[in-house]
Amino acid sequence: MSIKFNQRLSYKQARLTVLLGLILGTLLSLVQISLDYASSRDLLKRQIASLLEVSQNPASRIAYNIDRELALELTRGLLRSESIVGARITDNEGTLLAAVERPKAQTPHRFITDALFGRSLEIETNLFLEHRPEEKLGTLSVAIDTAALGGRFIDRAEVTLISGFLRTMLFTAILLVVFYFMLTKPLVTVVGHLSRASPGAADPQHLPCPRGHERDEIGVLVRVANQQLDRTAVEIRQRRAAEDRLTAYLDELESIVAARTTELEASNQRLSQSNQELDEARRTALEMAQARSAFLANMSHEIRTPLNGLLGMIALTLDSPLTTEQRQQLAIAHDSGKVLVELLNDILDLSKFDAGQLELEALPFDLSVLAEDTANLFSQNAAPEVELTCLVQPGFPAMVLGDPMRIRQIISNLLSNALKFTRHGRVDVRLQTVGEYIRIEVRDTGIGIAPEAQHKIFKPFTQAGAAITRQFGGTGLGLALTSNLCTAMQGRLNISSRAGVGSRFYADLPLTVHTAAYPAPQLRGRVWAVCDAGTGLAELLDEYLPRWGLEYQRFNSHESLENIQPDLLITDCLECLPRLRPAVAAPLLLVTAYGNFLPMEQAAALMPIQQLARPLARQGLLEIMRSHLDEQPPGLPGPATPEGNAPRQARILLVEDNPVNQLVAKGMLSKLGCEVEVAINGAEGLSALERQPFDLVLMDCNMPVMDGYEASRRIRESGRWPGLPIIALTANAMPEERERCKAAGMSDYLSKPFRREELIGLIDHWVSAPHAPTNG
Repeated sequence: MSIKFNQRLSYKQARLTVLLGLILGTLLSLVQISLDYASSRDLLKRQIASLLEVSQNPASRIAYNIDRELALELTRGLLRSESIVGARITDNEGTLLAAVERPKAQTPHRFITDALFGRSLEIETNLFLEHRPEEKLGTLSVAIDTAALGGRFIDRAEVTLISGFLRTMLFTAILLVVFYFMLTKPLVTVVGHLSRASPGAADPQHLPCPRGHERDEIGVLVRVANQQLDRTAVEIRQRRAAEDRLTAYLDELESIVAARTTELEASNQRLSQSNQELDEARRTALEMAQARSAFLANMSHEIRTPLNGLLGMIALTLDSPLTTEQRQQLAIAHDSGKVLVELLNDILDLSKFDAGQLELEALPFDLSVLAEDTANLFSQNAAPEVELTCLVQPGFPAMVLGDPMRIRQIISNLLSNALKFTRHGRVDVRLQTVGEYIRIEVRDTGIGIAPEAQHKIFKPFTQAGAAITRQFGGTGLGLALTSNLCTAMQGRLNISSRAGVGSRFYADLPLTVHTAAYPAPQLRGRVWAVCDAGTGLAELLDEYLPRWGLEYQRFNSHESLENIQPDLLITDCLECLPRLRPAVAAPLLLVTAYGNFLPMEQAAALMPIQQLARPLARQGLLEIMRSHLDEQPPGLPGPATPEGNAPRQARILLVEDNPVNQLVAKGMLSKLGCEVEVAINGAEGLSALERQPFDLVLMDCNMPVMDGYEASRRIRESGRWPGLPIIALTANAMPEERERCKAAGMSDYLSKPFRREELIGLIDHWVSAPHAPTNG
């Protein structure tokens, strides 16, 4: 192996050593030259001082005797010194006795000597006699040239520097030779053997150690290299053995892969066939889902259409003069029809959950009023010995954001479930805030649910047991739908129940507070209550009447009621009525179960009296307090005329092909004071609009000749009736039906069977609202 001279280790070591030696030698030479320079300056000063000392006495006598010839001879003698180029003697009066000088010698190093020793020096000394040193006789001045002395100094400095450099070069050559034979040559030999060695050989040849280097670093390097060669040989043998095993394994693996490939091809064929079968199954499932949706829509339409006629006719008949027995029978039929409608709605809602089509709204509404209204509607379902109460926590928000229809559905299902399984005691609807949640709680004292059955009741079409279904009836849909609704609202539905004691269902919903609670009203007056502790009425009155600033006192039903004269007396005890009159002259508020009002003759004997059905709403109680305690005329006011009985002057076009539905809708509208014209299909409806103006169109969707969708589109496209409200009347309650009606240009949607209250609300909204223009 060839290594360049300037890359050899011996050269690098010698170069570093020589560089350090050259620097050190130069520094030593400079120190020597500096010492010589100082010695030369001292020599010059001593020579001049000696000359002046020898010449001082003769010059003093010459100046004393004023001998010019001797003075000239003395000054010429001073010029014989190589360093003196001028001399001058003057007497004490400054008279020049003698002065001589010679030119300075021209040397090549003049500028250096002038820089080191000075260009010229002039020394002056006073002349005096030895016995009279205080008397000055004159002066002796000499001019000195440093060129001769400086030249000799420069010559010596050159010799010193050159000799030092030559010594360094000789030292460098010696070191190069020594380092080459001591270091470079043995290393080159080792490297050459190492480069020729074959590390892949099974038995590698060891490197020889240069003679004389067995115990130094080179010997250690050779031993380590030989060890590495041995270790490399062992690893190579092991690797070759592993490669042989790997080759055998690869051959075996190729055989396995070939077999696996054959199996995978067969599996892929089976998988492809399975995918085709899955695609067929998926298409079949989609077709079945579409068929189910179509079936539900058709069934909804087919069931709701006769239900609308049935309930409508019953409602119209209930407004006619009837005997008590007839009214009771029709009321039962009407309530049974409404239960059938609710069951149908639950089935459709479950199908919406399955299809992922349930949509929730975020509207501000008064949850306490909604709960009280819902409880009031269900009061007719309560058993005679069950007290239904709605209790709202003080400070409960006035308005919350949510879907009022779905929350009403939650309350309805929980109330319906509680009233169905409760025959004695209480059923309470409670509203309160729990942290960031609004809690809707329904408590009952019914049959309760065993722990092992509680996990089943939230499944569709499932109840706690077969005996429950036989004894109490029901489909098992209400709680399942309620649980799904709570989950959809990011809330939760929980249960706490004991068999034979009662149940407690509470739905925690994350509803946003829209409006905080209004401040409690402040009233004045004395209000006594006769009701037993533990009743819902007692809890309601104990909670609110003191907060309203009233002087309030409650008596149990068995206590004596003598000598009490309040401004108002409230009771739910029918047995106490004979003791109240004429002992208490104050107006009487009687709270009874739904449909359990006193006959007119008995009520007249107890006047003044006001009767209200449970559950007692806060706003209704507050209005009664204000109407009486504000000292209005004697006697409590009766209930206000229902809004539905107020006459409504509106011209309405009813487009409906079903004769029964025509009679129902026309009967309801006529009783509301509306003028109604009937068309049996969309084409006749368009013709009727051409003849005269209408304030509202009630449009059935499915009709012969021209359906409601096409008729609505033509009305909107014509541009002649841009603000005419068109309300869809359809028995299809599926979610896509609402979108279809909206796409056709209809203004609102009314699902069959509809109640008179829903019809009144639509008329008030679209006819009485300022934004609803009249066509014409």
